[in-house]
Amino acid sequence: MSEAPAPTGEPAAERTTADVVVVGGGVAGLVAALECAKVGLRVTVLERRDELGGCVGRIELDGLTLDSGAESFATRGGAVAELLGSLGLDTEIEDPNPAGAWLAMPGRHGLTAAPLPKTGMLGIPSNPLGDDVRRIIGWSGAIRAYGDRLRPILRIGRARSLGQLVRSRMGQAVLDRLVTPIAAGVYSTDPNDLDLDVVAPGLNEAMTRMGSLSGGVGQLVEARKAGAAVGGISGGMHRLVDALEGELARFGVTVVRGAEVTGLVREPRLAESVSDDTGPSSAGTGDDAAGWIVTATTEAGELFVSAPDVVLAASGHAALALVDAALDGWARGSETWPDAASVELVTLVLDAPALDAAPRGTGVLVAADAPGVQAKALTHSTAKWPWLAEHAGGRHVVRLSYGRAGSPNPLDGRTDAEVAALALADAALLLGVPLDEGMLRASGRTLWRDALSQATLGQRDRVRALEAALAAEPGIEATGSWVAGTGLASVVPHALDAARRIRHRRVQPDGGA
Repeated sequence: MSEAPAPTGEPAAERTTADVVVVGGGVAGLVAALECAKVGLRVTVLERRDELGGCVGRIELDGLTLDSGAESFATRGGAVAELLGSLGLDTEIEDPNPAGAWLAMPGRHGLTAAPLPKTGMLGIPSNPLGDDVRRIIGWSGAIRAYGDRLRPILRIGRARSLGQLVRSRMGQAVLDRLVTPIAAGVYSTDPNDLDLDVVAPGLNEAMTRMGSLSGGVGQLVEARKAGAAVGGISGGMHRLVDALEGELARFGVTVVRGAEVTGLVREPRLAESVSDDTGPSSAGTGDDAAGWIVTATTEAGELFVSAPDVVLAASGHAALALVDAALDGWARGSETWPDAASVELVTLVLDAPALDAAPRGTGVLVAADAPGVQAKALTHSTAKWPWLAEHAGGRHVVRLSYGRAGSPNPLDGRTDAEVAALALADAALLLGVPLDEGMLRASGRTLWRDALSQATLGQRDRVRALEAALAAEPGIEATGSWVAGTGLASVVPHALDAARRIRHRRVQPDGGA
């Protein structure tokens, strides 16, 4: 790197070059960076935080290293397992406890709970009259839901909104008690705002084939049993980030932490201004090749990185702001993009022998009207993951999630002590076990304020418009959950595809870059 002169007393401006700049050091950014680096492209990753991994992170509590974000991955498609295999972690993949989760909801005398039905999709039951369904929605709700089997499916046409479909076919009880808690827990979004074709691909067609919503769900559940499973990594999902970081170092990727990216502008004729003897040509493939200058603020001062290709792997609205800056005059209709959700996880480490029996299976989803509880979900991590139970040595780890779409986050403005007390009280109610402050060994908080769901209605069209705009400006790729979909099973293959498009543009016919 070279340092430009700066006036006395002002931070220095640093200028450097790369073949690819990746904005964002979450899993999407790290995967894309590694895929580019493997063919010899010089890659710089700019991450605004001090830690890499984004929503896959770690937290140290009471001597335990725990996941602070994602703790599992969907096995569908096999992309995550393939990535773990390439990183030497395939032998570390573990299955969770199959006990399943419960639902907390209003009862006659306050909060009550019941196991979630196992034969459904997104809470939509394939057997509306099943005992496990009736226990949650009652006989009246079950009979109303069974009416789905009697109504002609052609009357609804092709459904778009998950919530509207469930309400029209099965009634309000199924929507409120079964579907909404799962939608909030998985997507942090109201089911009325979820695109059915995104969250349940193929369900429209299955309904038509089977003649009912419940029949369509049953057919998909049967066909996708193998793809519905989740897996984890012994020791925690954060080990994925460690392994990716190690591979990036091995391939010579430059990682700059604490770099707040503030600008993205075109640098024309980069082919004439960027070249050296340290690696492959950092220019495009023609004399008129254009590149980009990425500007970031670091502790040392301003950083300018010039490169022909940029991967925007930052969170949704942060990435959109850079697209606005790069594509001058692009009308993205910002008012149509949904607001980001504020989601916070609170992790508790407890000395509570009463939890040894796992009274609520692997965790609890919470109905929005459940009395006395602010959390929307709880994971009993030591009940879910055998490796963690062994590592914890008799202690229990529970994680509570806060923040529902369209509502203020109940933890906003609270001190750490207040949050720990609230989470402990919520955990006691949800687990049905008395818990007091003396049992709390440690607590920690993890907050995301720019959680933009790709599954909301209209988001696919917005993403397609974005992709079309980027395709007309060679050298910019966008990836991450806000364009790829929720979960690593969606994020990893999307990031690989983005990187491979760059490789295709940059790798010459003779095999060199």
